Amino acid sequence: MQIGMTVSDKLNFNEWKDVYRKLVYWEIELDSAGEDSMKEILETQKSDANRNFTKFIKDNYQGLLKQTGDDGPTMSHNLFRRAVNPHLDGDLPVFMILMDNLRFDQWRAISEVMQERYRIENDDMYLSILPTTTQYCRNSIFSGLLPLDIEKRFPSKWSNDEDEGGKNLYEKDFLEDLLQRLRRDIKVSYTKITNLEAGKNLVDQVPNMMKNKLNVVVYNFVDSFSHARTDIHIVRELAEDEAAYRNVMATWFKHSPLWEALQWLADKPCKVIVTTDHGSIRVKDPIKIVGDKNVNTNLRYKQGKNITYNPKEIFEVKKPHDVFLPLQHLTSSFVFAGENDFFAYPNNYNYYVNYYKNTFQHGGISLEEMCCPIAVLTPKT
Repeated sequence: MQIGMTVSDKLNFNEWKDVYRKLVYWEIELDSAGEDSMKEILETQKSDANRNFTKFIKDNYQGLLKQTGDDGPTMSHNLFRRAVNPHLDGDLPVFMILMDNLRFDQWRAISEVMQERYRIENDDMYLSILPTTTQYCRNSIFSGLLPLDIEKRFPSKWSNDEDEGGKNLYEKDFLEDLLQRLRRDIKVSYTKITNLEAGKNLVDQVPNMMKNKLNVVVYNFVDSFSHARTDIHIVRELAEDEAAYRNVMATWFKHSPLWEALQWLADKPCKVIVTTDHGSIRVKDPIKIVGDKNVNTNLRYKQGKNITYNPKEIFEVKKPHDVFLPLQHLTSSFVFAGENDFFAYPNNYNYYVNYYKNTFQHGGISLEEMCCPIAVLTPKT
């Protein structure tokens, strides 16, 4: 394993994808071989990689967002235009399956199942925007815009962290607006699955979807499981580490209504695109932070005014507009945790740290959160 030799170099995003691909490959290989002694070496290499990747994002994030055309990496706001839109030129109906909070290693486990019925034409990664949360990333994917531009174009439909109510209520509206801007006059369906009943309904709906050019299915199981893992002790034990988490995901997928629907589709001429909005990372090291009651609750990023922290420990964005994020107050700033860190308040510090340590969180900077799977598949038959 020569991963450790490459991560300290000045890498671009394509090279970072290769590093993360290798890390995931060896993680799965060592897991299946039961090589515990080698796992420690890999863990060290993964930590080194995330330390350097965090530095890469700190140094380059603003510049990456400002790259236009096809020069920069594929990111949340141009994912649809680059990875989905070209397939709408073909004759086949296109199914875009977005599985919320699906990491690249979990996609690898699920893809093993899918390859029984599907041929993977392209298996790649794109770079998620910050913060790596559904509110920012998924709205950006379906609008084809960065959060600041969404707020400008849809002032009544964008919700900031402090606002009450749901943060992803207008994805279908954003998608329809994006298709209009792309001059796509096509039949579209948009389906969001948030519980088992809705998943079972999807199986019944799929035959009718074949009449549409584009069918978007947002599947929320992975994110729901991730949050349940933090709160429910037995779920925590089920997915105590990355390997267990991967195995739970693969087992769930094999028995899910989603796979049932995809197996029905595998007998039909169609194109399936599988992706996600962000990943998650298992957090280990607390960072002390102080903020007022209006600061958001996410453990991997904080947004607000009068936040106190050690700037050496985080990625701070004092001017949110510089990275295309909305400004809630004149003095608002964003701070992001990198690597395996998470934010903790001094009040009830030990309780807070013990409760959240080793839970899977998202919102910050890591390979696991930001290097997201995007795969194109066609049925084997």
